Amino acid sequence: MVSLAADDLLTGTVLNNADKAFDGNPGTYFSATNFNYGWAGLDLGERHVITRVGWMPRDNVPSRMILGVFEGANSPDFMDALPLHIIRSVGEVGKPGEMNYAEITCSVGFRYVRYVGPATSFSQVAELEFYGHKGMGDHSNLTRITNLPTVSIHTLDGVIPYDKEHEIEAQFTIIGDSSYALLSEPGTIRERGNASRDFPKKPWRIKFEKKQHVLDAPAHAKKWTLINNYGDKTLMRNLLAFELSRRLGMPYTPYGRAVDVLLNGEYKGCYQLCDHIQVHKDRVQIEEMTPRDNSGDALTGGYFFEIDAYADREASYFYSNQWKPVTIKSPDSDSITSVQKNYIRNHFNRMESNWSSYLDLNTFLRHFLVGELSGNIDTYWSVFMYKQRLNDTIYTGPVWDFDLAFNNDGRIRNPNDMSDYVYRSGGSCAGNMRSFVDKIIINNESTKDQLLAIWGEARHNGIDQEHLVAFVDSMEEELLLSQELNFLRWPIMKKIVHQNPRIWGSYAAEVENVRDFIRKRVEWMDNRLGYTYVPESISIISDSDPDDIDFSRPYSVYSLSGQTLGTDLNALPTGIYIVRQGPLVKKIQIR
Repeated sequence: MVSLAADDLLTGTVLNNADKAFDGNPGTYFSATNFNYGWAGLDLGERHVITRVGWMPRDNVPSRMILGVFEGANSPDFMDALPLHIIRSVGEVGKPGEMNYAEITCSVGFRYVRYVGPATSFSQVAELEFYGHKGMGDHSNLTRITNLPTVSIHTLDGVIPYDKEHEIEAQFTIIGDSSYALLSEPGTIRERGNASRDFPKKPWRIKFEKKQHVLDAPAHAKKWTLINNYGDKTLMRNLLAFELSRRLGMPYTPYGRAVDVLLNGEYKGCYQLCDHIQVHKDRVQIEEMTPRDNSGDALTGGYFFEIDAYADREASYFYSNQWKPVTIKSPDSDSITSVQKNYIRNHFNRMESNWSSYLDLNTFLRHFLVGELSGNIDTYWSVFMYKQRLNDTIYTGPVWDFDLAFNNDGRIRNPNDMSDYVYRSGGSCAGNMRSFVDKIIINNESTKDQLLAIWGEARHNGIDQEHLVAFVDSMEEELLLSQELNFLRWPIMKKIVHQNPRIWGSYAAEVENVRDFIRKRVEWMDNRLGYTYVPESISIISDSDPDDIDFSRPYSVYSLSGQTLGTDLNALPTGIYIVRQGPLVKKIQIR
């Protein structure tokens, strides 16, 4: 029954009771029995390279085809399906009664082809056509939804993930940065997250059967996450915060990439493919314990845990002596012993009562700076920490969860309009974390000096308005095509969702809000920390070359790390200092 002429209209056995989509009669139409994930397809009998697809919208609802997806597969259950085309606009849908076409460049040969309607459409379509020629094809050219990598997920029997406990069998197909980069592997999928699970755009945890290198990620691992970023209309806040983490020198920053996601052929939007935060040689680098590690050196680690406002929802958690809720991430709840749980609880209690002896300030302060620089209200709602074997120190990190950062939370004022840190001005804190951070950041003078030194280092390592705004610009350009489709799928741009403080009205305006926040936030942090940024190009002047500095007039003196040292060079020992007088800034060497 298959047409033999190359690139002719193909015929075959109609699938899924979709005869009306292939009957050549514009007066009839196919309508699936399912509100979502409906589809109409053909079994071509043997493999064909598809070169063209055609469609005719139903007479009175052409808009129901926007984001409709065409797929090809070689398994009758479409578990191995690859995308061929997505309908991007009302204009592309076309007029009722007329066929509309798209050229296909995917070079793979397929036996099974189908059209999957967008959400809530019943997949209604008047006519479908597939064109092509016989052939096995090759993988020299694959179709992505946009310029971003495409993640296509197909679940066994079409079961949709519905909670955090049940793993749904799935096939994951990832088309990478080049048109031929393909990863197709089996695994499982489930929902993930806490508050983010309440959104219609669901977040997922995916797990491959075998460890995989995904895109350009450093880790070779089974577990990965797909972050939904529903309330972040820039779709970039987490990725921007990760960039801050890298520039602030955190030991480990999670991998993240923006991707387009399909589930059972239905377009789900722009997501962030990210590391699953876990003990791993390329993630949280500590020893992974076994149930046998109950004494001696082995009992001392490693432990990975989270100060977590949602701890009482988890299987393995405790409350500290000072009432901090702590979820134990590793060892996990299935393998941790009572001896191990008691050990890490007691050690955490020692740390919170004597933080100067047990808390690593280097990671804690860098983590703090990422949270405050981004204006993240949730910094101390969830804090990852870890302890290594034979080391009493507790380290902080990695950073995580920034969808409400960068001026995206209506529960507080714009952080740049506040006089104090976000965590002290309405930030969400688990347990007594606010007072715990106060002890370190506000009430300890030596900590303030270390914080200022770290900030000064960061200011000369890409934490400045120019470089950060350039990063936002690059992300905006990268996301431009994907965000258009995302907000067709989720038309929320002119609605308040999650904790949005206001409606900016367009993607460009949403991104400009982030740019404006970053420009002002760097200066705000300088002022709050008492730091003066001095460009590297500032010259040193000597006693014989006192260019422009008039020491008979007032001036201010700073250390090279930006710490204020007063208004008199004569009171300072030998060394190099920064002098500011009006707009003039110079390095001065005192011999």
